[in-house]
Amino acid sequence: MTDATREATCDWTVSGMDCGSCATKIKDAVARLPGVSGVEVGIMSERLRLTLDEDRTSREKIESTVKSLGYGIAPRAAGAKKDFVLPGAPPATNPRGEDSGDDHTSHDYATQAERIVRSDDSGHDSLGHVHDEPADRGKHWYQTAKGRLVIVTGLLLGAAWVVETLAPEIGRWAFIAACLIGVAPVAHRAFAALRMGQPFTIESLMTIAAIGALIIDAAEEAALVVFLFAVGEVLEGVAAGKARDGIRALANLVPKTALLEVGGTTREVPASSLAIGQMILVRPGDRIPADGEITEGTSGIDESPVTGESVPKSRGPGDSVFAGAINTEAALRVRVTKGPEDNTIARIIRLVEEAEEARAPTERFIDRFSRWYMPAIVAVAALVIVVPPLVFGQPWDTWIYRGLALLLIGCPCALVISVPASIASAMSTGAKRGLLMKGGAVIEAAAKVGWVAFDKTGTLTHGRPQVTDVVPFGSITEADLLAVAAAVETGSSHPLAIAILNKAKEAGVAALPSRDAKALMGKGVVATVGEASAWVASPRYAMEHDGLDGLGLRRATVFEDAGKTAVAVFRKKTPLGLIAMRDEPRADAKEAVRQLTAMGVSSVILTGDNPRTAAAIAGDLGLKFEADMMPEDKLAYIREIGTRDGVMMIGDGINDAPALKQASVGVAMGSGTDVALETADAAILRDRVTDIPATIRLSRAAMANIRQNVTIALGLKAVFLVTSVFGLTGLWIAILADTGATVLVTLNALRLLRFNPEREA
Repeated sequence: MTDATREATCDWTVSGMDCGSCATKIKDAVARLPGVSGVEVGIMSERLRLTLDEDRTSREKIESTVKSLGYGIAPRAAGAKKDFVLPGAPPATNPRGEDSGDDHTSHDYATQAERIVRSDDSGHDSLGHVHDEPADRGKHWYQTAKGRLVIVTGLLLGAAWVVETLAPEIGRWAFIAACLIGVAPVAHRAFAALRMGQPFTIESLMTIAAIGALIIDAAEEAALVVFLFAVGEVLEGVAAGKARDGIRALANLVPKTALLEVGGTTREVPASSLAIGQMILVRPGDRIPADGEITEGTSGIDESPVTGESVPKSRGPGDSVFAGAINTEAALRVRVTKGPEDNTIARIIRLVEEAEEARAPTERFIDRFSRWYMPAIVAVAALVIVVPPLVFGQPWDTWIYRGLALLLIGCPCALVISVPASIASAMSTGAKRGLLMKGGAVIEAAAKVGWVAFDKTGTLTHGRPQVTDVVPFGSITEADLLAVAAAVETGSSHPLAIAILNKAKEAGVAALPSRDAKALMGKGVVATVGEASAWVASPRYAMEHDGLDGLGLRRATVFEDAGKTAVAVFRKKTPLGLIAMRDEPRADAKEAVRQLTAMGVSSVILTGDNPRTAAAIAGDLGLKFEADMMPEDKLAYIREIGTRDGVMMIGDGINDAPALKQASVGVAMGSGTDVALETADAAILRDRVTDIPATIRLSRAAMANIRQNVTIALGLKAVFLVTSVFGLTGLWIAILADTGATVLVTLNALRLLRFNPEREA
């Protein structure tokens, strides 16, 4: 057996991570185990992913290591994919859902997180740096494990004050007892981390500070610090929970059950069991349980839960519908086109969960910075304790006290959580409005964009061209021409192909038998029709291959001057005719260009269409354009712009994939091909061009929020480091500075959940 076959990618849900140090602690502890590589820990998604050689370390060892640090862990639901298409998670991973108002569509999912609680509560029944288990969700703070810790330590502290009041001579011992009882579980976790090679954790600093305070006879303050530490933990947990709630809300959209039609009768089945090709009944008021195509019925579909589009759209036979959308008017029969693990909501959730892997450069820098920051703080604290007494003859008690205060300030929790909290909030806000981004790296790149390059068809235009002219040559009839063209285009999803197929259907013309269809990137399509090859291609390509003569080219030019797209249909050295189509610009395209210009972002159209058709579209929108571009031409153009400024490429076709990959940020329109969506860094579900400036606006707001958070985290640390050294603030202020900063940056990040990226500043 080779090394490759022994290694497996493993995924767990880890409950209880509330701050940056939590993720760092887990990552470092697990990474030290033999056979473990590629460790990724997501705070907001509560995810642990790694590559494991199970011959060297078992999965059980990974789980026991995480549990020993005080966190809950359980294997993550199987079937999650890393593909980037229109996103989400299978019902097995969905948190508790909401009721749609129908008995059969209650969204009462048993979540992956809830299964953690049922399967294992270890690590959560003792006090200390206790982490909220999923069972705590929805409870008041005082019902949670952390809340119980606050109550216990508060009662101990209160009892000590009572004892001191009634019996001052033994009051000191009451505070010592309160401190030791409260800090014991914290120390237990500190030693667990120490055994795994992590001496610099908040638990270890807290333990040293509490014991040190007892040594210098500051028992009352030591007990108070233990209590404030517990309060800070509760606040951190509440803030982190609110940040995650914004993400969990995305999962509350797909109903738990569906009405499956079999043999003319309906029966209720789990939505997670639906298979492609099955027929389901969706009643008025129901949420649609799967991505599908309407086969019978016409109704208004409210897609706001999925795309943020507030106005219901009328949908009828042949139209596609999203899982999670609401049927508002009439009963529909829908044929399932995507399995539960690949429906729109499932992919959205999966995208958000996995987005933390694409960490922003700022986040990576802060992670590196925090690794030497805490040891440096410990070294400074040691110098503060030792140097003044030894060199200047200062009192030991005074400087030990100040050094201990520095230790408590030293934890970089607020700094480490400042970026992921903002990124998670921004992604949640975007997802609610149909703006999907792969992660922090994409958000940071989008915030720096100076150029936006648009594909034309399906991006600036509707992508639904209509055939306007059919011009057969010689003895060929219009029906013959359409029969050959439809045969070549059969099976293609390109907008021009669909227009030709629709025209043939309207004319009652059946496509000839064809096989071996092959796309000519940016040029057309060739297929074997009958026993010979036939092409549907651009006039330029047809001229080069004797498929169009001079007269035919002049006719094509006339169509193009009118803003139409012309294609030539020919067999080997035998022109058959021309077909002209027109695709109208999207209604909001001009407004999108205006908004981008107002934001200081330049725009250009990159299209494989002819210059005359491109000029007709670009002139109306006030854009620059580059026409007759092959995929490699688009790639070269994007590469050249990218040397000067950040560039965002917007496309929807197979020929856009290379340029989407090359751009600083590649954005796929939601109606685009799977290849474009998989290649892109982001997607626009609503097919609105104005969502492009909205995406940039959201990214800029997220980066501004991150800068604010870093300033808050480092600013508070700097202020209290100075005041602690000069004796202006004590231990209890130091612990508030640490946990308070963490709470502040998390709450600041939560402001992004209310940000409206569609509103111009």
